[in-house]
Order: sequence, then structure tokens, then C-alpha cells
Amino acid sequence: MCGRMANTLPVDAMARLFKAVPGNDVPGGERFNICPTQSLPVCVSGEGQRQLRAMRWGFIPHWYKTPTDGPLLINARSETVAEKPAFREAIRSRRCLIPAEGFYEWHREGEAKLPFYVSRTDGAPMVFGGLWQDWEKGGELLTTCAIVTLPAGPTLAPIHHREPLVLEQADWAKWLGEEGHGAATLMQPRPEGILQAWRVGQEVNSNRASGPGLREPLADRA
Repeated sequence: MCGRMANTLPVDAMARLFKAVPGNDVPGGERFNICPTQSLPVCVSGEGQRQLRAMRWGFIPHWYKTPTDGPLLINARSETVAEKPAFREAIRSRRCLIPAEGFYEWHREGEAKLPFYVSRTDGAPMVFGGLWQDWEKGGELLTTCAIVTLPAGPTLAPIHHREPLVLEQADWAKWLGEEGHGAATLMQPRPEGILQAWRVGQEVNSNRASGPGLREPLADRA
């Protein structure tokens, strides 16, 4: 799964990455502990143009009366996303790309939950496959998103049984619907050698913790 992430890319760098037009409210800069319900930079495509938009991390189904009327849907399982009432329309017509530097995952050992940081081995930005929708009730409008998750591949399996959908650049257009059908074939875990993971300190367990030290390997600390 994916429940926290880090992103240090400036808005203009993300816009260049996706060849997208950025909105005025897109969050950028150094964010080392992004949590659910916070704003994410998200790339969408429509009418022949890509846009970089701000979206709330936490998909809100249209039947929720308030944003907290049901479970917080930060992830959508690939195995059921096409059938779940909350996601089945969005996965067909409202897919998106969510950039990050990396994400945090927790491995359970007995009662302890040990945090790991996961990034790409090639140092490139990580791009998640997601889905989005607008939610509006009583004059309140929110644009929300969730990250698609898969059974863990070889790198993540020893840590956790799920991993987010990480897309390669060659597949971005297909996921966005710019190349017709076939996006379902992209929902595969990353093979060996694409991702790397290392233990980090317990500080990241706090939603309020921040700073580049959160990603520092635990083994490197004095």
C-alpha cells in the first residue's frame, strides 16, 4: 500500500516532467512526510492537453454526505477497482499520475511497526498510477484522488504484502487514456531492480515530523 510519501520537486519541474500546464494551487517544494487528506500534485489529461492540478489525497465517493461520511479511501486495490462502486467509473475514465520522490512503508514485527523508505534505484521521480473525481455537497467542492495498489513485487514483498502502482514513463500516456484502451495491463508490480528500500527512524511515525532526515537510512546514523 502507500500511506505516506515524500516529494521535493518544484512545481515547474513536475510540469516539465509531464509536459503539463500547472495550476496556481499545485503544492511543490520540499515535503518529506505527506499524509492522507493533504494536497497532492496530480497530472490529468483532457481535451488534448495535460494539466497539473492540486487534489486531496483521499477519494470521496459521490454518495458521501460529508468528506468523513465513510472510510478514508487513499488506495484502490487493482484486483477489485473495476467492480467497486466507489472506483469503477473513475478507473475507466478518470485516471491520473501522482509524482513523488518516494514513499514510506511499515513492516510489522510482533507488536512493532518498522518504517522503511522506498525509492527508485535510478534516482528518477516515482510516478504512481491513480484515479480521481470531484465531490460536491452543500456548496463544498473537493477534487480527490487515490493511488492504485497491487500485490507486492520482489522488492516490497519482504516488507509488506502490497505496493503502489509505479508507472514507467513509456506507460504514462496509456494510463492517462491518451493511447486508447489497455490501461489494465499496466497494473503490475515492479520487477527486481526498479525499486529499493531501507529502514528509517521511528520519527516518521508522527504526522507532524518533517525534514530530509526522515529518509536517512537507519544504518547510517551515529
